[in-house]
Formats: sequence, C-alpha cells, structure tokens
Amino acid sequence: MTHWIEPVALQGRHVGLEPLGLEHVPALRVAAADGELWRLWYTSVPAPDQAQAYVEKALVLREAGTAMAWAVRAANGDIVGSTRYGNIDAENRRVEIGWTWYAKRVQRTALNTEAKLLLLTHAFESLACAAVEFRTSWFNHASRNAIARLGARQDGVLRNHMRMADGSYRDTVVFSIIANEWPMVKRHLQFKLEMPPDLA
Repeated sequence: MTHWIEPVALQGRHVGLEPLGLEHVPALRVAAADGELWRLWYTSVPAPDQAQAYVEKALVLREAGTAMAWAVRAANGDIVGSTRYGNIDAENRRVEIGWTWYAKRVQRTALNTEAKLLLLTHAFESLACAAVEFRTSWFNHASRNAIARLGARQDGVLRNHMRMADGSYRDTVVFSIIANEWPMVKRHLQFKLEMPPDLA
C-alpha cells in the first residue's frame, strides 16, 4: 500500500530515527525501564512487558496510513525511546509529532532537539506540510515547556479530550508550527544545537 508518508530513516549527529519494528522490542523494554517512565500517569509510555504490543499497534497504524513511528537511536548506538507522526492528514498536509518518550538518561540532551529538527525538516521540506501539531496533557508541564521552547505556538486546550487508561479524561494542550514559521524555527533549533549544553 502506498501512503503519503512512507518509512524512512532520518539521521543526525546526536540521534538516528529508524522506522519502528519488532526488532526494537527488547531495547525498548530496557529504555522504558530507565526511569520507570510508564508510571507517569499522564503519558502513554509502555511498561516493559507491553513493549511488543506497543510496537505491533504502531505497525497496524502505519499500515493504515494514520501514523509513522520511529525507534530513537542515540549516538552511542543504544535504542533509547520512540517518537512518531500521528493523526496523519494527507488531504490537508498536516501531521502531529508526538508519542515521544526517552530513557531518563538521555532526557534534556541535544538528542531531543535534533530529533525534533529531523522530524520537522522531513515534514516541511520533504512532505510539504502546511502545519505540524504537538499535543500533550495539561498536567505534563515539562512537555508543554519543551514544546514551547521548540518555537511552537499554543493553539488552545481541548478539554476532556481523551480517556486515559485509568478512566480519567485528559485535557489536551495543542501547539503548532505552520509552514511560513518553519524557516525561523529551523534557524532557532540549529542555533540551539550549536550552543554549549548548559546554554542551550
């Protein structure tokens, strides 16, 4: 089946993004255990014993053309998490970047900035997206701050937007970058990658 978005590897200096596959399951179990990320109730990080089901579901969504997931490989060769395009809307040239999680040891490093730069560059320059969205929980303050630091603007809050695994409803904060903002956002992200880590 041919989709607007096909599996592609994206490579930077600090990180590589590989189309997610079952071969990544063992490493994703280890990555999720680093920091016990699945215990954060406002995220969708799989518990180690759920990593295979997580990947299998991502592959089903890829086949349907509604999502494209990647495994995140650090510069040292370790698989340290996952990210994806979701809510793919080919007709309106929109994607959402999300479902992103990293092992605790690589959080707040250049890895995330460069991963976002790779995904945004592919979205705007290869796929000709009109807009790229980011969504997160109202309670995920670290994620909200990180998205704003990328240069995305907050569009609004979708209240009682999603039902969570524990039965509660999530208020979702929506951000976006639109095509005419991309050149300045790209310049900003490239500048951050050139800065010393303590200044970025």
